Amino acid sequence: MLLRGAISAPLPPCLRFGQARVRALPRSVSVASSSPYGGDYPLSVSDEALESRGFLLRRDAEGLDLDELNAVFVAVGFPRRDPEKIRLALEHTQAVLWVEHRRTRRPVAFARATGDGVFNAIIWDVVVDPSFQGIGLGKAVIERLLKELLGRGISNIALYSEPRVLGFYRPLGFVADPDGIRGMVYSRRQNKK
Repeated sequence: MLLRGAISAPLPPCLRFGQARVRALPRSVSVASSSPYGGDYPLSVSDEALESRGFLLRRDAEGLDLDELNAVFVAVGFPRRDPEKIRLALEHTQAVLWVEHRRTRRPVAFARATGDGVFNAIIWDVVVDPSFQGIGLGKAVIERLLKELLGRGISNIALYSEPRVLGFYRPLGFVADPDGIRGMVYSRRQNKK
């Protein structure tokens, strides 16, 4: 999916900052973004409004409990991940945003972006704890991530999404397969003996 712009080919693995690769599910769809807003991407809810509702926005991984984050991943259907690999992935992440529930001190929404820091970024691991879905936390995280990336001058922003949640990204400016462009994911098949 593309946010009103063009998508370029993903970087080859040898140029990907040594990130730990998580095998993509075959039902993923490529999405990407390029915005007319520049770094002034509009927010639907202010940081103060989120805080008044009991949520704290975090813009780095400091204080993020990886076991609790893993629990959110599992709750939304992602496979459980090795916490050391999550830590390594976060070390190679250019932008991270997560929402902490003030009362429980647990992460309830999360997204991160990697890329070249100049032209391209890919948004990964967008999750909202099912108990907190439908109240605008996912939208708040994506809006702020887009604002940060666009503010850095990065205009080609891609993400992968399961088809059932494409409707969530469309109002945020993302479009699927712009101009007939299709994303591809390398899949190494295991030979059965």
